[in-house]
Amino acid sequence: MSVKPVVGSAEGTDPESVHPRPQLVRPDWTDLCGEWGFAYDDDNVGLTERWQESDKPFDRAITVPYPPESARSGVHDPAYHPVVWYRLETAVATPPAGERLLLHFGAVDYRATVWVDGLLVGHHEGGHTPFAFDVTDALNGTGATSPLDGPDGDRHVLVVRAEDRPTDVTQPRGKQDWQAEPHAIWYHRTTGIWQPVWLEHVPATHVSDLQWTPEVDAGRVRVEVRLSTVPARPLTVAVHLWLGDEVLAEQRFRVEDDHAVADVAIPALRNGQDEGRLLWSPEQPTLVQARVELHDGARGEDGLVDGVDSYLGLRSADIGDGRFLLNGHPYYVRSVLEQGYWPESHLAAPDPDALRREAELVKGLGFNAVRIHQKVEDPRFLYWCDRLGLLVWGEMANAYEFGPIAVERLTREWLDVVRRDRSHPCVVTWVPINESWGIQHASSQPAQRSLSESLYHLTKALDPSRPVLANDGWEHSGSDIVGVHDYAPRGDDLRERYSDAAAVEHTMRAGRPAMRPVLLSGFEPGDRPVMLTEFGGVRYSLDPGDDGWGYSQSSTEQEYAERLAELVDAVLDSRALAGFCYTQLTDTEQEQNGLLTADRRPKIPAAQVREIIGRAARSMPLEALTRPTERGQEAASAKE
Repeated sequence: MSVKPVVGSAEGTDPESVHPRPQLVRPDWTDLCGEWGFAYDDDNVGLTERWQESDKPFDRAITVPYPPESARSGVHDPAYHPVVWYRLETAVATPPAGERLLLHFGAVDYRATVWVDGLLVGHHEGGHTPFAFDVTDALNGTGATSPLDGPDGDRHVLVVRAEDRPTDVTQPRGKQDWQAEPHAIWYHRTTGIWQPVWLEHVPATHVSDLQWTPEVDAGRVRVEVRLSTVPARPLTVAVHLWLGDEVLAEQRFRVEDDHAVADVAIPALRNGQDEGRLLWSPEQPTLVQARVELHDGARGEDGLVDGVDSYLGLRSADIGDGRFLLNGHPYYVRSVLEQGYWPESHLAAPDPDALRREAELVKGLGFNAVRIHQKVEDPRFLYWCDRLGLLVWGEMANAYEFGPIAVERLTREWLDVVRRDRSHPCVVTWVPINESWGIQHASSQPAQRSLSESLYHLTKALDPSRPVLANDGWEHSGSDIVGVHDYAPRGDDLRERYSDAAAVEHTMRAGRPAMRPVLLSGFEPGDRPVMLTEFGGVRYSLDPGDDGWGYSQSSTEQEYAERLAELVDAVLDSRALAGFCYTQLTDTEQEQNGLLTADRRPKIPAAQVREIIGRAARSMPLEALTRPTERGQEAASAKE
């Protein structure tokens, strides 16, 4: 199969042209998504038979980046196929001297091996994280598959082998089912390429990674720059920050190694009167544009080596006095659980614009936050959350088995997740583990408890700028926020457990809302915020013939609306909770407990949902300022 690549735009205004890596953009990139050759390798003979050097086994077509289990891919085969192969023949311009060509993958689930013209260019393990290979030498090499002459120049053959063992539960797999058919809360698998593939021309020495950490109280932003190699001589990094036509900061610093860190002062941020217009929040998602350049003085007055475009948001995310703090002020979190799953394309978005529509749907329903559940979402979704103003809880897809292999795989991939996403202002909380998945015996096995505690401390070491919720739902032993999952069917049950600080204290220490302890022995919550991070889950189907499930049932639209209002009102009436996450945004396979159907149709009018959820927006701000004191007094009284 062959495809003529489309050159993408570096701008982020058109959903179809949002760069696949929105915070490190160069204009010269080529989209390789489209029709590829495809083959199953159920007998695992492709390596022995050297399929990377032949097009004979590629007997069908697939549309990349959609997984072969999905209808959108054109293959639509959800059965077990642990090994799959891809082949693309395409025109590639050989980079001129002094430049390199990088081949990027947004995500390949789970293990990938890549060849160009029969030459191995690299391996990667981890189903949710990006990777790239320098393919310049392979293009100039003498592989078993020789470059083909074509009207657009030399044509080259790209081959990818993806291995995703459905029954290997040591892989961080999230909610992808290990059984042949979806059951309980699990859904169809996503195998192989499921995020964009693209080519990028870069200088030999170039910016390979860029991180922004705002330090609002200090009136500055920390920038971390990684280079592709140690430069032959010292270079200069130039940082430019602006808002509209206003230049906020310009700074230069020297780099002698393959990485450098600098603090960039923003004078306007130190002016209290300017702070309001500069700070990012869901109500005012102000984004600062950025450009980072490498200069070599030995090349002349300009000596530009490389330049990348980026953006950042100036905001702080913290906790204090039992509240989540955004920009130093108590902020009530109104979140919804988002699984990022589409019936026709599974974990891959059906089209780039679907990622924008998803963020708009969440905001349109009255929420100010989204908890991405058991998935590391496409960076373009985070871009839209940054731009539209939506807080994000970044969560890892978990494994189900505990042991050295699972620990190593989870930890390694989680490090890559934090590095990929920590510059997005929308991401305000990290969640490495959900509901003790993979550490099912954390209450009795010290090694399993150690994993969640270690991930908490490791995440804080990598990124101290955000709260970390190490094990969301129950069995907390290391977290900045105590997240509780409680699918009580009635509002009165929630009021009994969370109405005030004394009730919450009892629930945390003696209650078991999900048949598991909220706190593990020895862990004291102190003044950490307590949030109901999963509740609701009311089933209501627009098709009476559907046989899906929910945590409780409603049979009519009116009953569903009343139940939703009853549960949300009970949470909002709590004088102790610092926020909530409603389960869930959409139906997902047999889970029919979404506010929307699987194809994103509201089950009740969106305005009605917005009215129910939005009560927090009207009632919380002034009240929230007094709640920390009230909660502290009530907790003290309860202990007495």
